[in-house]
Amino acid sequence: MSKDQRFEKVYSQGTMNVTEILVDKVTGVNYLFRQSGYAGGLTPLLDRDGKPVVTPIQY
Repeated sequence: MSKDQRFEKVYSQGTMNVTEILVDKVTGVNYLFRQSGYAGGLTPLLDRDGKPVVTPIQY
C-alpha cells in the first residue's frame, strides 16, 4: 500500500459479499464498507455509545 493513500484497509472478508474496515490515516476514524454484488455502502464504525471508533495515529 502506498504511503500517499489516505485510507488503510485493516480488515477484509468475503469476495462476492465483501465486508471491510478502513482507517482514515489523517483522522484515525474507522469506516465499515459493505458490498454485495453491484451495491455497496460506507459508514463510520460506531461504538456502543454511538461515537466513532478512532484508531490512534502513529506519526
